[in-house]
Amino acid sequence: MNIPANLQYTKDHEWVRFEGDTAYIGITEFAQGELGDIVYVEVGSQGEEVKVGDVFGTVEAVKTTSDLFMPISATILEFNSALNNAPETVNKDPYGDGWIVKAQATDSDRSHLMDSAAYTLLIGV
Repeated sequence: MNIPANLQYTKDHEWVRFEGDTAYIGITEFAQGELGDIVYVEVGSQGEEVKVGDVFGTVEAVKTTSDLFMPISATILEFNSALNNAPETVNKDPYGDGWIVKAQATDSDRSHLMDSAAYTLLIGV
């Protein structure tokens, strides 16, 4: 299981990569594996300020649909439009080309996020 050390994680299996106050957000390898083949990703909150824990979109897989929970308080700047035509990218490259949104952090509190070691303990691998 790939759990990159340069990312931060949530108990809901989202990851965050910070570049200053800009954050790239997606779902973890563990999450995409549990969901199965992803067929659609929807983000309805582009341009909106979203608080920690708010639903900012959904991921639809062959077997189920899952909400996406915002890992930080932020304004959503951009949806990864490449996922419109290739949602399976989330399965193939969840930490790279499979990112879901780019956001501008509106709160510097990141104490609720886990490092890779804590996330590894959470999922038990």
